[in-house]
Amino acid sequence: MCSPPTYLQLQPIKPDQKELSEMTVEEAEKYAAEGQFAPGSMLPKVRAAVRFARSKPNRRAIISSLDKATLAMSGESGTVIKG
Repeated sequence: MCSPPTYLQLQPIKPDQKELSEMTVEEAEKYAAEGQFAPGSMLPKVRAAVRFARSKPNRRAIISSLDKATLAMSGESGTVIKG
């Protein structure tokens, strides 16, 4: 899934922001429940990625920017959500 940020971030507008290179579906749901992803922006993308990652065993979803899509497919960029 392509979206403007290269990585998902926790605390995205604070000095202690953290880029996430990977997380489990459980972690993604926890962060979503904490309000870490904006409802009109990243939250729908995270929810869709979680649904996809859960749809079959060992499935993964990747969220990355379009200009880094090739790198994301090789594991060098983006956030991987593991089912």
